[in-house]
Amino acid sequence: MTAPAGFAPPSADKRELEEGAAFTPRFGSDGLITAVVTSADDGGLLMVAHMNAEALSLTLATGVAHYWSRSRQSLWKKGETSGNLQQVTEMRTDCDQDVVWLKVRVGGHDATCHTGRHSCFYRIVAGEDGAARLVDDGSRRQFDPATVYSKQT
Repeated sequence: MTAPAGFAPPSADKRELEEGAAFTPRFGSDGLITAVVTSADDGGLLMVAHMNAEALSLTLATGVAHYWSRSRQSLWKKGETSGNLQQVTEMRTDCDQDVVWLKVRVGGHDATCHTGRHSCFYRIVAGEDGAARLVDDGSRRQFDPATVYSKQT
């Protein structure tokens, strides 16, 4: 596997990969690594996103979370439009270095979701008689998305 620019290739030695000190993220064939994002304050799950090598490098260099938007096919500095920037307080990786976990503090309205909520996970999947439906968990919007995102040019 070829490593993206700025990162060493993952070690072929499984023990070194799992126990060593070198951060050698394993990006998928699409050039992305999954990022799980939780609140540094309460541990709640805020979002799951993806990073390419540039987003991961910028996050490490600036301490502000950057991602790769698969829908827009572009780099994405989370909170740049809404003011809800994610300050990374800690980053971890899993045993085989193909996922990163970011613990963040969210600025602005303390909302991560573009719907204006604190977390993107505001609906519960409920099943009854084999049919699934979504139930809102009661999370309040922290801001009005129509107002915040209408500022985009």
